[in-house]
Amino acid sequence: MPAPRWAWWVATGLGSGRLRPAPGTWGSLAGLVFWCLITPVLRAPGGWGSELLFLAAPMGMTWLAVAASDRVTAETGHKDPGYVVADEWAGLWIALWPARWEVASGLPRLLQPGGWRLAASLAVPFLAFRLFDIWKPWPIRQIQVLPGGAGIVADDVVAGLYAIPVVLLLHPAAARLLSGI
Repeated sequence: MPAPRWAWWVATGLGSGRLRPAPGTWGSLAGLVFWCLITPVLRAPGGWGSELLFLAAPMGMTWLAVAASDRVTAETGHKDPGYVVADEWAGLWIALWPARWEVASGLPRLLQPGGWRLAASLAVPFLAFRLFDIWKPWPIRQIQVLPGGAGIVADDVVAGLYAIPVVLLLHPAAARLLSGI
């Protein structure tokens, strides 16, 4: 049975999974841009409301990624096709969690003088996530054996979780180092 159109849009990361070479990196980059666009909205309620939204976003993306990946792979018969990048979005959004407040408050300054510091703070979670997603240390590689969308998404979720300590260690150090430049 054909997958619904929404499943294709979600699974392919709004089409970014069709870009070559390295569709996973293109998909992660599209996920980063989309996360930056929704972050000010997540920050809007303030306080605990914002914190809950910042937690709900990667959880919701994970659920959507599993559902969309299940439908698309059922239609195509491919186990883990490269064009499915919703898993990258879910994993990256988890890796971005430690930088959530800085990004949410700093996006309006991104194109102003000194805005490159915010871009650098986005690079740390992006690169840490991509490192773990490509390297796949234990148990990331082993978790891919789960069936359907769960197997496609689970390894990226774990890669995002692995990236959090790296981001927590490197992000403040990078911010201090870059503040003097």
